[in-house]
Amino acid sequence: MKQLISLCVEHHQQLYPWGSPCALLPFRKSASPPKSITFDELMAAARNLTDLTLAHEIAVNANFCIKDEDLPRNSLAGTVKQIVHKAFWDHLESELNEDPPEYEHAIKLFEEIKEILLSFLTPGANRIQNQICEVLDTDLIRQQAEHNAVDIHGLANYIINTMGKLCAPIRDNDIKQLKATDNIVELLRQIFRVLDLMKVDMANYTIQNLRPYLQRHLVDYERTKFQEILEETPSALDLTTEWIKESIEDELSSVSDESSSSPGADSSSKPIISPTLVLNNGYLKLLQWDYRKTIPETLITDEVRLQELREKLNQLKIIACVCLITNNTVGAAIVDVPDFAEQLKRISLPLLEGMNKKTFDLKEALNAIGVQVCSKVNRSLTERGLPTLNEEMQSNLMGQIAHIVEENNPVSSLIDKRIQFFMRNFLALPSFQKCMPTMPGGLSVIQTEMEFLGSQYASIVNFNKQVYGPFYANILRKLLFPEAPMGKAETETPTN
Repeated sequence: MKQLISLCVEHHQQLYPWGSPCALLPFRKSASPPKSITFDELMAAARNLTDLTLAHEIAVNANFCIKDEDLPRNSLAGTVKQIVHKAFWDHLESELNEDPPEYEHAIKLFEEIKEILLSFLTPGANRIQNQICEVLDTDLIRQQAEHNAVDIHGLANYIINTMGKLCAPIRDNDIKQLKATDNIVELLRQIFRVLDLMKVDMANYTIQNLRPYLQRHLVDYERTKFQEILEETPSALDLTTEWIKESIEDELSSVSDESSSSPGADSSSKPIISPTLVLNNGYLKLLQWDYRKTIPETLITDEVRLQELREKLNQLKIIACVCLITNNTVGAAIVDVPDFAEQLKRISLPLLEGMNKKTFDLKEALNAIGVQVCSKVNRSLTERGLPTLNEEMQSNLMGQIAHIVEENNPVSSLIDKRIQFFMRNFLALPSFQKCMPTMPGGLSVIQTEMEFLGSQYASIVNFNKQVYGPFYANILRKLLFPEAPMGKAETETPTN
């Protein structure tokens, strides 16, 4: 397992020399007083975090793969890269055009190509390994260079033929193009380009083979890795502790409100709070999380998925609001129209695409939806020989739709509570139970999408509980029962 993960990380770092995205994940050090941490400890924790994040992504995301993405040409880094590469290849060309040719830089390239080709070989491929080492023996090539007897085109042809044997079928056209290239400098440049593509192919092949094994052992692997991070950086649960603490305060407030409204309740007794409810309340908060804030450390590996869920739920909430407002405004005239709510959904969805982007203007989108809804309603009424909406009703309908975005909007608040209620019921289901919770009123138009997102959400939460349950148990014990002795994370995981 460790060797396979290291191989993926190595490919990842080779393809992203400016830094792995995993390594840039937020990592919080102690506040006050700060704990002294050495550079080696910090780097060890960062490596563990990179391994953990990459392993998690490979296992849970069936579409995860490494892509060959070059730097944008108009970016500073892209421009610098172009200038440096051009200078290098121009210098190599000038050396090879000297009389006699200067081969030192070319020999270094052949040495690098040899190492890359050897990295593609599987254990036991001794014959081709010996052949590569024999043909691309840099000491021998140097001796040939001293006597101006280097067959540089012959070496390049051998490299291309070897690449053809080792590459995936998708690279066959690239190999053909290499064989058709005559200029030796351009040929070497293109060889390195295709070798980079082959590195990507090899990394993705490794990921594909690693995925089933990771899926079988991921819980233990992630828990062990996070324990190593915690030992290197004791503050690695600070944000998680704060997240659970806020959830406890919410539950205490809720229990207090219920007690004050219940006659005869004993206000002096200490409220009993369920750790499971505390955790579930914390998970629900993630659906409304402000992702400009750092997410709890134990949820970093699923941050992108949770953010996407939140954005999709916001989109569905608006669609449900539009349908509810339209039904309430127009009334019985459209209630019996088959699939009318579905038609409103099809109108709204394209206009809400990209609503998570900073440049998206939600007010403008809602105004456009209001216009389209009025047009659809009037067309439906006309088709059935009924009077269309007058100007006042159209203005009222469009105004209500436009006001969905306002804070404390009653329709938006109602739909939001029902979505939260549905998701809370999803978390309350035992993980082995396959049936769906009852869909609250007003959400039937988005039922299919809600059930799909609910399943995704419950899967993320249940897996997170399996991995980090022992860590949560220690935090909950410390916050809820401070008099109890603290110990290491238990091996038992809290259940639903």
